[in-house]
Amino acid sequence: MPLPALFRSLFALLLALLATLAHAADSTPPTLRVGVLQFGTVNWELDVIQARGLAKKRGLDLKVVPLASGDASTVALQGGAVDMIVSDWIWVTRQRAEGNSYTFAPYSNAVGNVMVKPESGIKSVADLKGKSIGISGGPNDKTWLLLRAYAAKKFGMDLATAAKPVFAAPPLLNELALSGQVDAALNVWHFDARLEAAGMQPLIKLPEILAGLGVNKPIPLIGWVFRDDWAAKNMDAMDKFLAASAEAKALMAKNDAEWDRLKPLMRAEDNTTFVALKNGYRAGIPTCTETDAVAHVATVFKVLAETGGEKLVGKSKALSDGTFWSRFKLPACPKN
Repeated sequence: MPLPALFRSLFALLLALLATLAHAADSTPPTLRVGVLQFGTVNWELDVIQARGLAKKRGLDLKVVPLASGDASTVALQGGAVDMIVSDWIWVTRQRAEGNSYTFAPYSNAVGNVMVKPESGIKSVADLKGKSIGISGGPNDKTWLLLRAYAAKKFGMDLATAAKPVFAAPPLLNELALSGQVDAALNVWHFDARLEAAGMQPLIKLPEILAGLGVNKPIPLIGWVFRDDWAAKNMDAMDKFLAASAEAKALMAKNDAEWDRLKPLMRAEDNTTFVALKNGYRAGIPTCTETDAVAHVATVFKVLAETGGEKLVGKSKALSDGTFWSRFKLPACPKN
């Protein structure tokens, strides 16, 4: 073969090779790293996504990164070790007020209730005066602050001084509640489910607290949290993940067999607890969005800021613009 013809052949071969490599690069599935508490309930949904191939079938490489605590989650997100965590909009709006562009897509409406024993004689929040109340989230737990605001508005008392707050980690708080060492318990929802399975009952639930504060519609409480500038550059991965998340929730909402498969992961002590956990998770699945949901959240944020102060909300005086990711939309809730 003449030399020029050989060069032409080699050049054509090189172009074909480069085209093949470019196509292979283009076909590499996007990756999304989700940081979750090692034994948190978010793992249940992520397990459904992985076990059913809901991300894989959409061409998404989903990597689950176990983390030790809520603080570890936010540090991992801020440090770039993960792309997404589950947190609340209070943290997001606080970060945005400080110039950090995090945003929020609703994940769950589930939250803890005030739990009491049926024989306690405690029939209303007013009866908590002088009683010990166990709280799992610390002095700035949002449900505790909302309960305090509710008690102040309805009964003119601040439970922080009128009652006897006792702060404890969730497992210890359940032990204190069941052994009668606290008169009432305000724990995270899945520990409340265990208390209910053991015979305790809700004194008041968050929707009633919110209604007493002027918010009569459900609001999202925790969500997928990520940087909005990262999401803008990784829109394909975000869309695929949120679609996989929605499909997993739909399965978990209706398919009891899926929960039977998840049972070992849930570490339920008995079948009554298993059912309570399943029902509690299902009750928290967001299925629609109120047209004025962000306004409701802004109202709740104002109450929390007034009650919790700078220790809770930092520099933010109101719900920051962009706290809720504008691209994520659940269907509108039907009008009553």
